[in-house]
Amino acid sequence: MTSPSEQPAWKERAVERSLRTAKLRAEQRVQRFLDAAQAIITEKGSTDFTVQEVVDRSRQSLRSFYLQFDGKHELLLALFEDALGRTADQLRAAADGESAPLDKLRVTVELLFELCRPDPGAQRPLFTDFAPQLLVSHPGQVKVAHAPMLALFTELMTEAAEAGVLREGMEPRRVAAMVIQTVMFTAQSATADDQRPITAAEIWDFCAHGFTAS
Repeated sequence: MTSPSEQPAWKERAVERSLRTAKLRAEQRVQRFLDAAQAIITEKGSTDFTVQEVVDRSRQSLRSFYLQFDGKHELLLALFEDALGRTADQLRAAADGESAPLDKLRVTVELLFELCRPDPGAQRPLFTDFAPQLLVSHPGQVKVAHAPMLALFTELMTEAAEAGVLREGMEPRRVAAMVIQTVMFTAQSATADDQRPITAAEIWDFCAHGFTAS
């Protein structure tokens, strides 16, 4: 016999189904807003748009938008996190194509460098405009957005350490963070008029061996 405080099983199942349906609908609404914003960014080549433009493009209501996001900043942050998540997946796929720990790190470092280099033919305002502003105004959010990439590099560094190919005393997570920052900053600092642009092979050689003679 159930106590008065316990819900009948049928009622619990009904509530669970209702919550799952509501969650699915919310996820679909969010994705429509994200898709609309990304389409506008692609067309304009910048993040200079209004919330109303996103609402109109998504064919949803302003009320619905503010039920999902606090405002434009949170929408851009969601797009930025999504883009970095896809980048981490791309890097992981490249690493999975190798067997040796150092080879996994090499292809990952080189691909990240290539993906972060300025491309005159590709407009990436989320990274060229929004990300630098976010780094200054909300560094904590940048850290959260980069979590999937940091997790991947930490995993690869840990494998390298276990294989005995890292210097003794190296902490995989700290080394991973330094490598990511070095690769991304160097790549994003490149300009079209560089006489001798740094290559992916050079950045890997520097990260792997540093600059000491030994």
